[in-house]
Order: sequence, then structure tokens, then C-alpha cells
Amino acid sequence: MSTHFTRRSLIRGITAATAAASLATGLAACGGNSDAATSTDSAKSGEVVIGQVSNGAAKQTSIKVSEVKSIRAELPAALKKNGKLEIGIGALPAGFPPLAYVGSDQKTLTGAEPDLGRLVAAVLGLKPEVKNSTWENLFVGIDSGKVDVAFSNVTDTEERKKKYEFASYRQDNLAFVVPKKSTWNFDDNYENLAGKTVSVSSGTNQEKILLEWKAKLAKEGKKLTVKYFQDSNSVYLALSSGKIDAYLGPNPGIAYHNRQVANTPNATRTAGTYSGAGASLQGLIAATAKKDSGLAKPLADAINYLIKNGQYAEWLKAYNLSNEAVAKSEVNPPGLPLDNS
Repeated sequence: MSTHFTRRSLIRGITAATAAASLATGLAACGGNSDAATSTDSAKSGEVVIGQVSNGAAKQTSIKVSEVKSIRAELPAALKKNGKLEIGIGALPAGFPPLAYVGSDQKTLTGAEPDLGRLVAAVLGLKPEVKNSTWENLFVGIDSGKVDVAFSNVTDTEERKKKYEFASYRQDNLAFVVPKKSTWNFDDNYENLAGKTVSVSSGTNQEKILLEWKAKLAKEGKKLTVKYFQDSNSVYLALSSGKIDAYLGPNPGIAYHNRQVANTPNATRTAGTYSGAGASLQGLIAATAKKDSGLAKPLADAINYLIKNGQYAEWLKAYNLSNEAVAKSEVNPPGLPLDNS
């Protein structure tokens, strides 16, 4: 089945993603500096343990996966010689469970994103080394060569293709979250945002989409106020206090947050979803490497190996993300257009 279909045929499900989502109650926040690295080796050769110290965000699962020599042979010579895959995660300061955050042991960078990076590294016969940074420094790390590839809920966009190459691995759906008591719903109509105050994370594809809606409303003589906060804790505090009406962010984190706070005074709900690639295209999350690095194809081939042999489905299931599955990984598939207005 194709991974591309119109928004009308897809955005009725829940979950998927880019940058900062919710820090759930009871989960440890990410700490350390932007160059902090955490290496997690397999429990034994030919096995990757995912969902470690996840504090309930995933079911810890041991997945059998070994090096595939034909795919390793596709790697650039320097990477094969180095023997390591430097994996960038942009989860500082607060993390975004269930995708990426510091686990309950206060040191292990866990979550769906670093765990997929570890599975891919195993297929490539490389030792995974996961480096945590802020979202902005994630791209600086790719540009400077500090990391080889980002597995960090990065949306494939046409703008980003000017500097990066992609290997897709998950659907990208966004969601509006509101207090449970709120009666507002997005209803697939940007005009319902008129008069509202909405928070979004800076530098993300969802910000681009929201600002385009703001501009369209302004031309109609209507106002949409956009606010920014440093981390998800601040977002949810603003939401519960009424300083904002809604937050637009990656659906996996919002769905997870809704479950975590369901029985608390600050319960939230999803008030609508939207494709991370806009109105006419299914958004995709992708492994992100420097343009012309030669990594996109071996990354895609490694992901497709995991899809074909069932490890990909095990990974998604462990993190309750099965409804974000793609049929195959594609190299530089169509992404969020340069002009989505």
C-alpha cells in the first residue's frame, strides 16, 4: 500500500509527530548538556532491548536483529571504518515521551526514536551512540558532523531538503490538545481558530502550518494569537490556567499525555488532528542526514529490512504507535510543500 494518500482518507486516526510534545506526569525530565551522549548496547549479540527504563511509556521488549552485510556495504567508507552510528536526538530540555526522554534511571535516553536508531544501527553493523541536544542544536550537530543521523521526530519538508536527505519511517500527524472541559474542536477547519490563543513549538513544521493559518485569518480580518513556551511543562501549565486555548503539537506525545492525566483535575483531550505535511499530503517522519552524505539509501534499506522481518511492527507495538506505521521507507519522499497556504 502507498504511504501517500490524501488528507481526507487518513486523518481520522490518532497519533504522530515533530519536535516537542508532552512531558508526562511521573516521567523524569532530560538533563545534562547538549553534547551529552548515552550509549545503550544490546543485552547480547543479535538482540536490541527497546523500552528500557521507560516508566510505563513502552512495554520493554527484546528484539532479535543482526547485521545485514549487503546493507552495511552501502555505507560510506568512513562510517564503516569508524564502526559507530552517532544518533542525534533533540529532546532537551524536557523530553517528549513517548518519543524521546531520559528514563526512570535518570540517565538512559529512552523512547521510540532512539530505540529505532538502535535497531537501524544493529542492521548496519554499527555501535549506536545516542547524543541528546536541544531541537535547534540537533540540526547544528548534523551540519557540523557531530552526529551522522537524527532520529528525532523530524518531518520531511521540501524546505529541509535543501540541506538534508531523508529516509521515512513513520506517519506524521499533528494534534490540537485542549482541557477536557473545553467544548472547542478544530473540526478540520482553520477558521475555527479565529479568536483563539494557540501555543506551538518554534522551528517546527506545525509552527509553519499554524502561521500560515494566522496569515489567512488576518486577510479575513480575524485574529489568531500564537504563543511560545520553553518546554512542554510550561505549555500544559498555560493550558490548565487558561492562558492558551490549545496547543498544536505531535500527536504521539499529546495522545500519551491525555492518557497520563486522564484521572486528574488537569485532564486533557485531543480536539482535532492534521497531517504534518498539510492539507493534501500525508506527513512523514524521517531519519535525517546531511544532504549528499550517502546515508539516506542504507538507512531506508535498513528500515525496510526491519519492516519486512517484523522488528518494525514489534517496535511500534511496544510504544503504542502501530497506527502510525508506513508500508515502506522511502528516500526523500514528497514532504510539506514550500508554500502550503
